[in-house]
Amino acid sequence: MHEDVLIPAGTFQMGDSFGEGYPADGEVPVHAVELNAFKIDTTAVKNEQFAAFVDATGYRTEAEKYGTSAVFHLVVQADRKNILGAASGSPWWLTIKGADWAHPAGPGQHWSEIPDHPVVQVSHDDALAYCRWAGRRLPTEAEWEYAARGGLDQQRYPWGNELIAPDGTHNCNIWQGTFPEVNTQKDGHLATAPVRSFPPNGYGLFEVSGNVWEWCADWFLPKYYRNSPTENPQGPTIGRGRVMRGGSYLCHDSYCNRYRVAARSSNTPDSSSSNCGFRTAAD
Repeated sequence: MHEDVLIPAGTFQMGDSFGEGYPADGEVPVHAVELNAFKIDTTAVKNEQFAAFVDATGYRTEAEKYGTSAVFHLVVQADRKNILGAASGSPWWLTIKGADWAHPAGPGQHWSEIPDHPVVQVSHDDALAYCRWAGRRLPTEAEWEYAARGGLDQQRYPWGNELIAPDGTHNCNIWQGTFPEVNTQKDGHLATAPVRSFPPNGYGLFEVSGNVWEWCADWFLPKYYRNSPTENPQGPTIGRGRVMRGGSYLCHDSYCNRYRVAARSSNTPDSSSSNCGFRTAAD
């Protein structure tokens, strides 16, 4: 059910080597991390995989229990009566009644229309529930970054240091144009792309930059890198939410330059949105 790859044990330099990260995110200092070998999914968990889990267990996600979730304003598929308002401070996020993993853009969309897209509208707790069912786990933040780098040392992206290839080819699904109103879709996508839409990195992982944010196991603390252990760090014991990695289709250098492999973000464990999913790992 899970197509994964074995990531060899090794040491890498974790963190932002370019001084491009947001200070509040805690991407520095760059520090050596040594990891045991582990397995990680080649892609984010897809809608059809999450549907199999729900079908087998009857699981209800937190967005389903709340009855609402956040959807980016340009992708909403819902009647006006189901649009309950905008998020304060980020009006491009709308609260949609009936948005959940099975209806990622709202009641007007169903997961079966996009079975090979990453599942979204899943909280950290939902991701953990899936992992328990599948006999998997979430990767640690260190494992995620090590795997996402694909064997390249201290590079900006999973493929190197330049965002766009010399021939103009796009390597990831992020925002082009003027955020949050005009997306020229030069990479071919307004919202999520099917998994395997872009070339894999050196370890065979797809879409570790852009497309959807991916939950990691760790709690998030900006100061953690200052004293994190060298061997197999597990993250702090407390934090301001859970770590998210990789950026999403909404990232744009004008406001969220977090599709770099060193970039970090976080959200509360019960949060879900139309641009966050996960991939699983195993020892």
